[in-house]
Amino acid sequence: MTLAAIDDGLFRRVLRRHAAAVVVVTTAGGDGPAGFTATSFTSVSLDPPLVSFCLAKAASVWPSVSAATAVAVHVLTADQEPVARVFATPGIDRFAEYERIGAWHRGPAGVPLLDDSLAVLICRIVNLVEAGDHMIVIASPVHAEHHDDADAAPLVYHDGAYTAL
Repeated sequence: MTLAAIDDGLFRRVLRRHAAAVVVVTTAGGDGPAGFTATSFTSVSLDPPLVSFCLAKAASVWPSVSAATAVAVHVLTADQEPVARVFATPGIDRFAEYERIGAWHRGPAGVPLLDDSLAVLICRIVNLVEAGDHMIVIASPVHAEHHDDADAAPLVYHDGAYTAL
């Protein structure tokens, strides 16, 4: 058996079977606040605490993230599907659209913080790793908050659709 890469169509179909938490990553940005929806968020290390997420180098928000020193990662609740959709929509002013459905404020280092998230990590970016057409952003949490409602469910993305646990 040769170890050749599978084609991108099969790769996408297989990955659709993987359920993932939905987060919105925000940063101050040089031209104003910037943010995007991601399902690639994961913990990397406990000692030291590190997390990561991936972002396409062709993404409109990549210049803002690549120039940033800090980001906020917002774990969304099941009720925040509209938030995920806004921050996943290309070609729009995502914060202007978000302000129609939610509120936000500036946090440390000017990082935009979305109200009512299940959990938020404010992170210092520590490394950028090139991986094909994406960049892996590795970040160190410097502040954390979480929703006190034990019944609040996270938003999950599976098989091309948003769902909840």
